[in-house]
Amino acid sequence: MQVKILYISKKLSQMEPEKSIALRPRFEETSSKSSTAILEKAKLLKKELIADYQIKIIDDHIYFYFSKHKRTYYSPFLQIELEANEDQTTTVKGLFGPEQLLWTFFMFLHFIIAGVFLVFAMMAYTHWSLNQPMGFDFTMMGLMVIFWFALYFIARENRKKCIPQMHDLEDLMRLVIH
Repeated sequence: MQVKILYISKKLSQMEPEKSIALRPRFEETSSKSSTAILEKAKLLKKELIADYQIKIIDDHIYFYFSKHKRTYYSPFLQIELEANEDQTTTVKGLFGPEQLLWTFFMFLHFIIAGVFLVFAMMAYTHWSLNQPMGFDFTMMGLMVIFWFALYFIARENRKKCIPQMHDLEDLMRLVIH
């Protein structure tokens, strides 16, 4: 099954996360299958590909993960939502994202940096209104801006590392929806 997935990767890959600014790329497409047929195909593949992938099905949502032995800290997951249309087709809305724990950690760091930035901005305003030196306050605010950019570029670098895995998950999704 792995050979077939790699072959499809070269033929059908339409996502281009390399050119996207978003850290969590989204997409939407239409499948000619009904949502019930897609869910049945996902259940079938879940059993066949258990060695390489984990597939979780919750209502009309399907989550694609790599198995524990293929997963790294930057490995992506793919979540798709199925919306049935009146003409027996299905709209598939997808979201690539990093591992939830890593994303939560990055968001935590962003909030800490934003909080420190705001504290030093308030201190700078207070020092300015009291005619006191503000150099340290502006230095810390500048460092927080640098840290914000550093976090963004670290996330971009991690996404660049996981692009081959994103294409593998996309191929797996295409096996399910087409």
